[in-house]
Amino acid sequence: MKRKLNADDVPEVVADDEGTATAPPKPTFTSLGLDARLLQAVNREKFSAPTSVQTKAIPVVLSGKDVLARSKTGSGKTLAYLLPILHGILQRKAISKSAKHTSCLILVPTKELANQVTTSVKTFTSFCAHDIRCENVTRKEDPAVTRARLAEQPDIVVATPSRASQWLKDETLKLGDLKQLVIDEADLVLSYGYSADLDSLSTSLPPGLQTILISATLNTEINILTSLLSRTKPGSDSTSTPPVILDLTPEEAAEESKLSHYVVRTAEEDKFLLIYAIFKLKLIKGKVIVFVADIDRCYRVKLFLEQFGIRSCVLNSELPVNSRVHVVEEFNRGVYDIIIAADEGEIVGEDGVRGKKRRKVKQDDEEVEEEAEAGADDTADAEPDNDASTAAATDKTSAKQQKSSEYTLSRGIDFRHVSCVLNFDLPTSAKSYLHRVGRTARAGQTGMALSFYIPKELYKKHKPTSIEQCKNDEAVLTQIRTMLDAADATQGNSIQEWAFDMQKLEAFRYRFADALRSVTRIAVREARTRELRDELVNSEKLKRHFEENPGDLRHLRHDNELTHAVRQRPHLRHVPEYLLPAGGAKEVARDVGYVGLRKEGQGGRERRGVRRGGKRGGRGGRAIDPLRSLNARGRGKK
Repeated sequence: MKRKLNADDVPEVVADDEGTATAPPKPTFTSLGLDARLLQAVNREKFSAPTSVQTKAIPVVLSGKDVLARSKTGSGKTLAYLLPILHGILQRKAISKSAKHTSCLILVPTKELANQVTTSVKTFTSFCAHDIRCENVTRKEDPAVTRARLAEQPDIVVATPSRASQWLKDETLKLGDLKQLVIDEADLVLSYGYSADLDSLSTSLPPGLQTILISATLNTEINILTSLLSRTKPGSDSTSTPPVILDLTPEEAAEESKLSHYVVRTAEEDKFLLIYAIFKLKLIKGKVIVFVADIDRCYRVKLFLEQFGIRSCVLNSELPVNSRVHVVEEFNRGVYDIIIAADEGEIVGEDGVRGKKRRKVKQDDEEVEEEAEAGADDTADAEPDNDASTAAATDKTSAKQQKSSEYTLSRGIDFRHVSCVLNFDLPTSAKSYLHRVGRTARAGQTGMALSFYIPKELYKKHKPTSIEQCKNDEAVLTQIRTMLDAADATQGNSIQEWAFDMQKLEAFRYRFADALRSVTRIAVREARTRELRDELVNSEKLKRHFEENPGDLRHLRHDNELTHAVRQRPHLRHVPEYLLPAGGAKEVARDVGYVGLRKEGQGGRERRGVRRGGKRGGRGGRAIDPLRSLNARGRGKK
């Protein structure tokens, strides 16, 4: 870098020999002026440089201005508001260590995201944990425990709007000295029907409050959120300073995309053939998230893959919150490489369409409940919703409406090192597709999005695997193409056809058809019932109830004996070499898949007993030598 003194004797950068000026240095976390203890935690997490949203948002938040930020999924939005908030708390603690009050309230739409934000706070305060306390009040626990934790006046409180409003009315949550209010995934907070809770919160917030709203999409909600910002400042007038809007859409469009989009035109039953070939022949390597349309579809795919020894875990809104969090943690640790997610809470876009979809989902759920056994209905109702049970009577109706929409997998939850997002069933809108594929290609990594779609001429040609949502696959795919072409017009990174020769899979068709035929509707229903009963039996919250009422536990365990379970076929877990295409034998030989030990071990012992002893029974089934069985004293005498 060449420098030259100007007329004021100040060195300045000059052009080099080629006539081009040297590019300015890239920003670092150190240049943002953050606390040294926070920088230590950042370095330990191996974050080399801040992302675009972090570079722009952190200085604005440190200045105390209101912020309305929009950035794509996986761009580091959580860290963009957490680091300056933690820095501000540390500065205030350095001035007055005796001060003890809640200075930051973080509102999130779901309990899973609340757990994730709380974990992030603990990660980046590891070098100053004694100075900053953070509490998550969305946990399912005894209200007395939550009151005790809030009575300690933690520095940061993470909650959903309904839970924060509940504890504020109870006068347990003290917001008199609140300095900052954060609404993460702000558009989801509005679409989930939290407007009434936000209104009640806004009347109790102190003046001079800094408000930060972060989301991946801020379109029609900008006006609503801007008005919310002004309402959260009592005494604010029309001359108040407007919020700083950080929209990084142009910069993100200019960046080189590391996500590849592919689609496959397929028949309804061939979806299962494709997913079998993809996982068994290792056509896609690394962690994969498989998105399906509903909960039944989720278990159907899992039961189908299990017959080939392919391990996977399921994630849907029917599972308790703690179980969902545990599944995500197991996936991030590498215990499972495939997660099958029922993204039934996806955002459709328009309020009218969303309401119609919710009514349809509710009707479908009622039909499933009518077909299910009485035991399944009892267990489904056995776990109460803590929000509804502790909230006021006026909030019960809104909590019931939020039950189906409070869960959505494609937003907010941090799945690490996902190499591919596989849309087994296309979403209902391009917006939902964008959030789904945002689970991969995060933090500068490459990723792939593969989607199956069914043309109209092949719709409802195979009734056992047909679902209503696939009717509009071509229309949704057109919307997705239009969206990607508009976003990536400068780079040409549009959606492409996945070059795959289906003729090479014809040899596998008889194997896949046999496995698919065994996954019946009753088997899927019983798999859902078994999952819920296992959760009830292993629930820590119900442990004391089962100790006092052992009959209930006995009935639950007795009902676990289901009669329509999918019959296991061990021979399907191994692929014969004559069926493999070129190069497939090497990949399959690395891993023969998951093999259940208990059932196969028992079967093996039975077969060995028959071969050695001819007849089973007698002394453990061991062979008897007729010459040694002779008795010199006569038959029956010893």
